Amino acid sequence: MKSPSTLHKDLHLSQNTFRPGPHRALVEASDIPVLAFAHRFGRDEHVFEHEHSRSQLLHPITGVVIVTTPTGRWMVPPDHALWIPAGVRHAVDTIGGVEMMSAYVRLDALDGLPRHLHVTGMTRLMRSLLAETVWIGPEATDVRAHLVRSTLLHEIPMLPERPLGLPLPRNQRLADLCRDFVALPSARIGIDTWADRVGMSRRTFTRLFRQQTGLSLSAWRQQACVMAALPRLSAGETVTVVALDLGYDSIPAFTTMFSRVMGAPPKAYLRNQRAE
Repeated sequence: MKSPSTLHKDLHLSQNTFRPGPHRALVEASDIPVLAFAHRFGRDEHVFEHEHSRSQLLHPITGVVIVTTPTGRWMVPPDHALWIPAGVRHAVDTIGGVEMMSAYVRLDALDGLPRHLHVTGMTRLMRSLLAETVWIGPEATDVRAHLVRSTLLHEIPMLPERPLGLPLPRNQRLADLCRDFVALPSARIGIDTWADRVGMSRRTFTRLFRQQTGLSLSAWRQQACVMAALPRLSAGETVTVVALDLGYDSIPAFTTMFSRVMGAPPKAYLRNQRAE
């Protein structure tokens, strides 16, 4: 099996901005249930907002991908993937140099495929199937190609969902606060500070925030902090440095928060994710 870096590339660079590449027409026109391609991007690139008639499984191999939709932001670090249902408009930004693979799945490819946008973990089987689907290309129609693609489709519903999405409130003042927090997350910013900045009582603020995001402010902030921490931890920064930068008073406090959101302490989570 070829390494992902030697697979089909689809690169269009213009002042750090990309448009969806020429494979898009092939994806839209093909009758094959699932097609996959590899992509390589430089540092801090931007892909214009677009949508597909197929669902997309986006898997970064190196670097971190941030996907933005009208309703929120999703972070996809290495060893994870993002399931984007067909018809969802989204833009893509990269952190660091990114190599990634994407599978494009027809709506009628398989019953039981997910219907909501979410981040998933990756399994060893899925990584291998995705790389092999890229390598066989869109032209292969032999029995083996059919079996590889079919197995990939059946593995999609088995991918574990990860809480690495940040829904944005519809209220513009709340949304602006959320964007400011994502740009500079800090565990020290409390509910009263947020409420004061938008001129609301604490009770009104907390009720409206939950109504518009489906999360309490505490849970939302914790997910934002995890999203800020994961790329740095994956890149080798220590838990101590990351925790202090995010405003946590102690390493145990950060570790407890991370475990609550991700189901395991930072080191164990990263180790287990790479071993799956």
